[in-house]
Amino acid sequence: MKERICAVLLLVTMLLTVASCASGSPAPPSPETSPVTDSDITEPPDRPSVNISMDRDGNPIVLPETIEKVISMGPSNTEIFAALGFAEKLIAVDEYSDNIPGVDPSIAIFDMMNPDAERIISMMPDVIFSTAMSMSGGMDPYRIIADAGICVIYIPSSTSIEAIKEDIRFFAAVMDAQEKGEELVAEMEEAIDGVMKIGETISDKKTVYFELSAAPHMYSFGKGSFLHEIIEIIGAVNIFGDFESWISVSDEIVIDADPDVILTSVNYIENPVGEIVSRQGWGDVTAVKNGDVYYISTDASNRPSQNVVKAMLEMAKAIYPEIF
Repeated sequence: MKERICAVLLLVTMLLTVASCASGSPAPPSPETSPVTDSDITEPPDRPSVNISMDRDGNPIVLPETIEKVISMGPSNTEIFAALGFAEKLIAVDEYSDNIPGVDPSIAIFDMMNPDAERIISMMPDVIFSTAMSMSGGMDPYRIIADAGICVIYIPSSTSIEAIKEDIRFFAAVMDAQEKGEELVAEMEEAIDGVMKIGETISDKKTVYFELSAAPHMYSFGKGSFLHEIIEIIGAVNIFGDFESWISVSDEIVIDADPDVILTSVNYIENPVGEIVSRQGWGDVTAVKNGDVYYISTDASNRPSQNVVKAMLEMAKAIYPEIF
């Protein structure tokens, strides 16, 4: 149980933390040709230009001429990388990425908080994609790997839908697959626009409490998170919409807010919905009284990747089943 709770708290930390950088001179080569500079790359007029001389945290990087062996540390990174069609290039992933579709279950698995640097260096990857979660302890566990000459690219955990789209474009640019990247972004935008058009027609908006971590350490979120954006897109109201980012909450504040719907992404207890409805003092909460407490996919709702649209659709059907 402690390990599961720690994992949830690390998730919150990941979403609050900004990763440090890998050093290097900005001179980005194309993955499949001789080195070129950004000025040599001509983008179609309808395709956003992406700077691959820096990682998503703004740190200078130098990409190798070819990228054939990749290590992904962070499940959202792995989801994006695999969706772009490059899962076969993965030679190792973190412990939360081993069940992602397309990932070979026989490849090496590392602890992204404490990676085996010596083993990673011996595998000679071309690129490592890391996340802010690995920096939560205040130290950079990949510094020694970067110092060995391996390109380490830091991807801070995105907290908005727009930033997720930019992550996808960045991965696509690094792998010289901009067209596929734009396809993934377009699929996201189509799904979001479809839900938004319906959400804008809803005048009697339901109030929602979304629980990220169960009692006694309850966590939720306010503005500045993609889950808050999703609730608004659906046409509902986050009961913590006046707060900022990720927050610790109490029984009293949720009971006083009396949400119409309760959603939970908790997966480290056997029956998270049952645990909520059985809490002392929660029996008169509208959502509990009406049986409107629902589980939402943990992976889809917690990971900043294209799969947030899956969470959006689950949430929409749970909040407004008669409409969606």
